[in-house]
Amino acid sequence: MSDSRLTSLDASFLEAESPTAHMHVGWAALFSPPAEGPPPRFEELRDHIKSRLGRAPRYRQKLVSVPFGLTDPVWVDDPDFDIGRHVRRATPGRWSDTVDAAMSSPLIHGRPLWEVWIADGLDDGRIGLVGKVHHCMVDGLAAVELAALLLDPTPEPVQTEPDTWRARQMPDGISLLLGGVVERLRKATELGRLPVRLAQHPRRLLGLAGKGLQTARAVSRSLEAATPDSGFNGPSSAGRHLASAQRPLADLKRIRSRFETTINDVVLAVAAGGLRGFFEQQNQIPVKLKAMVPVSVRHEGNAGDLGNQISFIYVDLPCDEPDPVRRLRGLALAMGTRKRGGEPEGADNMLSALSYAPRPVQHAITRSVASPRAFNLVVSNIPGPQQPLYMLGCELAEVFPIVPLSDQHAVSIGMTTINDRAFFGIYADTQSLPNADLLSAAIDESIEELFTLS
Repeated sequence: MSDSRLTSLDASFLEAESPTAHMHVGWAALFSPPAEGPPPRFEELRDHIKSRLGRAPRYRQKLVSVPFGLTDPVWVDDPDFDIGRHVRRATPGRWSDTVDAAMSSPLIHGRPLWEVWIADGLDDGRIGLVGKVHHCMVDGLAAVELAALLLDPTPEPVQTEPDTWRARQMPDGISLLLGGVVERLRKATELGRLPVRLAQHPRRLLGLAGKGLQTARAVSRSLEAATPDSGFNGPSSAGRHLASAQRPLADLKRIRSRFETTINDVVLAVAAGGLRGFFEQQNQIPVKLKAMVPVSVRHEGNAGDLGNQISFIYVDLPCDEPDPVRRLRGLALAMGTRKRGGEPEGADNMLSALSYAPRPVQHAITRSVASPRAFNLVVSNIPGPQQPLYMLGCELAEVFPIVPLSDQHAVSIGMTTINDRAFFGIYADTQSLPNADLLSAAIDESIEELFTLS
């Protein structure tokens, strides 16, 4: 893999990171014991992961900065790569404690930005795996695809080619600086050529006007203030807890079919219902919350590519609405209106345009977009594999997504699927939201409420 520079969107997740906001995406997975023979031990699992790294060379690359911060950092091969730094054996104990410990610690910069924690001695005989990858490296969908690289469609592992990887020589400071100068000149040249291209092809003005309208809608929505004093946007800590819920996927499909919506609409509606129930449990008046909803712009042919290929939609979660059907239909209408209005494309245009801005402007916009004024929480639906998958003969039984928290955000809600089940990961700041398990139970009750009505 050739060296490549972070995009402005990728770099924004580095910019949003702080001691209390570890910007890694991840998953917590549990595997059933193999049908025959003893379960694999830690050393076998570590060697298995190492054998698959040839499928994803970025996992042996680290980031280096360009002198004077002229442009965004560059990926280069890590000459000191050591699998032992990235695949760790969890301390014996409760599985939930292992997950929380893994996600409460930051990834170490100066190394490839990923870790896998393995718990190979759980009391019920299952094997636990926690994976985390910095958001500057992958988005949620790519994280699912890359996790699947470790897995096989049959209990018998697929044989891989011998790994012949050798780290290429690190570029020196002069090379990095010259590359940065060339990149800035390229951006300036592209901007300078735009009037000429429009003059030569006037019809492009119509397309540009349409993009401008889409972008204006996205910017306008992002500038609408989130609900203040919601209780979900206080001071942050580094502590994290993953609460969870799971249901048969057929339950969500039945709700979708009965009310003629999408699965994503159902996820947003049960999140709103769960949050409403949580407010009531805390003796608080339910209020609307502004959610950022990631939308993949990843083309079907490049599902396994690294980097972030996402846009977003902002939508109000009607937690103040007592009727669950009205919550669902209102969200379906709002999401449909935003998609038809091109807001995901407009947000994508805005993020693309950000790469042409001076770096201080990029940083200021990044901090603004990640602030609690922009949104209260993230709700993300991440499609998962629909067929059985195995790791060294152990079938993947459960997997809960982990959607990162930026500063002053107490919780995120992610949902993914495997086989015929839906798995919700409620990822919370332990200081701001110490009772996240109550929220996961409320989300399950919200699903049951809509399922009964369907």
